[in-house]
Formats: sequence, C-alpha cells, structure tokens
Amino acid sequence: MIALAAVGAALATLLVTLLVLWVRQRGRNREAELTDAVRELESRMDAMVRELTDTIERTQHEGQRTRMLGELAGSIDLDEVLNRVLEAAGAVDGVDAALITVAAPPGGEPIISALGLSATEAERQAVLGPPDGREARAISMSYEYGPEGEDADGEAIRSGVAVPLPGETAQLGLLTVFTRALDTRFGEAQVSELEELALRAGPAIENARRFREARQLADLDALTGLHNRRYFHETLVREVARAHRYTRNLALIIFDLDDFKAINDRIGHLSGDAVLAEAAERILEVVRSADIACRVGGDEFAVILPESRLRDADQLYARLRTALSSKPVGQAGPLTMSAGVAELQADDDAIAFFQRADHALYGAKEAGKGQVVAASLVQPQPPANMPPGLAPVPPPEEPPTSKAG
Repeated sequence: MIALAAVGAALATLLVTLLVLWVRQRGRNREAELTDAVRELESRMDAMVRELTDTIERTQHEGQRTRMLGELAGSIDLDEVLNRVLEAAGAVDGVDAALITVAAPPGGEPIISALGLSATEAERQAVLGPPDGREARAISMSYEYGPEGEDADGEAIRSGVAVPLPGETAQLGLLTVFTRALDTRFGEAQVSELEELALRAGPAIENARRFREARQLADLDALTGLHNRRYFHETLVREVARAHRYTRNLALIIFDLDDFKAINDRIGHLSGDAVLAEAAERILEVVRSADIACRVGGDEFAVILPESRLRDADQLYARLRTALSSKPVGQAGPLTMSAGVAELQADDDAIAFFQRADHALYGAKEAGKGQVVAASLVQPQPPANMPPGLAPVPPPEEPPTSKAG
C-alpha cells in the first residue's frame, strides 16, 4: 500500500509539472518541447511501475519463504518436513530440482528425498565434501557433457550447489539444488538463502526422524523384532477399510507353535525366548515384502496379506511350515505349527475378520495340530472334530494332463 501511495504522489507531481509546462508554452508554438515533456513523463511512469512490480514480487517471495520456514517446525511427520524443505529450496531463484541426503544413523537407513528428480537421478547424485574431511560452507558443481551425452531435450543437470544440514551434534547431511539451464550459476545470494533454510531444516529433520524411530520402536515386539499386537490390530483396521473401499482382496493367517509350553518347560524360558526370536527370523525370510508379520501373543503370530486370496495364505502357510520344520530351531528342534486362514468377506469388519481366522486356528488345533484350516462361511458337511464354519484348506488344483494318443 505504501508503494502504491508513493506512485500516486509521484504521478500527481508529474501531472502538475506537465500542466505548468503547458501553461508556460500556451500561446507559443513549442509543440516539440511539450512532446519531450510528455515522453519524459511516460518514461518516469514506466520506471516507477517496474520498480513497484519488483518490490511486490520481492515482498511476495519473502513472505512465501518466511511462511515455508515457519512451517518447518510445525510438524513432526518426517515426510511432511522433507517435502516442506524441498518446496522451500525449489522456490530459490534458478532452482529446477532439489535433493536432501541424510546419512544413516547406527542401525538405520539413509534418507534420500528429492523434488524435480526421478528416484534413479536422486540416487545417482552423490555429493561428497572435501577430501581432507573438513566441513565446507558450500559445495559447487558443474557438469559438462561430451558428444555421447549431448542434451537433446534440455533436461540434463548443468550445475548445482550443496550446503550442509546442521544437526544437534554433527552434520546430518546435505541440501543440494540443481539447475538445468546452461546460463545459470548459483552465487552468493542463493548460497545465503540455502544456508538460512538449512539452519531451520536441520533441527526439524532431526526431530522428525527421532519421532519416526521412536514410533517404529513402539510398534515392534522387543523379543522378535516383528510388529507387536497393538500395531497388528491398528493395521488390520486400516487394511480392512482400504480393501472394502477399493474392492480389493485381503487375507489373514494366524498361527502358533505346537506344544510350545512343553518346549519351554523342557529347555527353560530363556532358551524358549531364543527359539521365538529365531522362529521370527525365519518368518521374515518367507513373507513377501508387502505382507505384515506380527507377534500377537506368547507363541502366536499373524500375517496380514494385502491383495491376497485364501490360496495365497495357504501357500504362505506351506512356506512357513517348511521354514520351521526343515531344520532345528535353537534347542527346540524342528517345529510344527497350526494355522487358521481367512479371506475378507463383504460383511466383515476387522473384529469379525480376526475372529474368523482365530476360530479357524482353534479348529486346526482340535483337528490334531500341524494343520491349516480355512474359515468358511458355508460348510455343508463339516468334519465331526471341527466347529461349525470351519473347513480344511482344499488342496491346490492339479493341472490337467494330456495322454499320448
């Protein structure tokens, strides 16, 4: 508003000046001088408009940057913090892409997050500091391409600059920006802006990462490293809701180790705990990456199988049985397991889904252990030793064979 008022005052002054000139020249045949005065007025007005426009743009940019910086401390979700930092870096003049790399903590994994880069490009953009190990204020880089790497589509990265992300006790990693423009080089103004951003971003990223690590630890069973009972039930609710919403398949297997109480009594609880930990390792070796393996009780486990049918759960049971019985598990020797499997039905909620699979596990135990039983809504002739609503998993169909004629 102040800038607009200044323009208005300047315009009024110039108009008065023009009027005075016109009065002085009235009656005189000096049109050329009047024309020059008008041109001078137009030139000054154009300059003022440009200055006002630049001022407004700078103010908007500063406001946007201030808002982005202020929002960094407003979240403890790591993905959200990373996205906000990348957006703020992408708003720096001349930036076409931005990258955050955070070194892996002990026992953890590195963080790589990018804006304007593909996953492959982000993984390839390794930026290293000085060879003597010193911490550089900024690292500038440029890329020259030979005939084989000639940039036909103008998408090649041409130059970049990286600044350190400060942590509480040490450098976390680097914030790097890139340009694809041939005539753009990042200078002191961009480096200073990135340093200000990194100074705010480092603590925010560190806090969000700690929160994620703490949450992950809270979701894990301390003995086996599998997800715990609370995480299982929370995830089952989400997966059931998602499957119903998008009409997707979902399967569930619940199983326990046969006669584990007798094993505990024979080898002792400490050795029994070692057996459970080794069994969990074998479980993780055979489940798919999309499956969610959990410990839901003492020797009771469950695996949620997204995008899966009953036959997929039965196949997982076969892999689990082989993994546990093919060789001794600690001091317990080979183990057998009983399992109940269920496929999500249209009227299932998470509780009903879990109860059907758990009921099937009970049926497997009653049928003699070392078996898998499927929860079924329709079972016309159930075996005498199984509760109603349970049925053995049918064997897989044999492919048709052809006879030589």
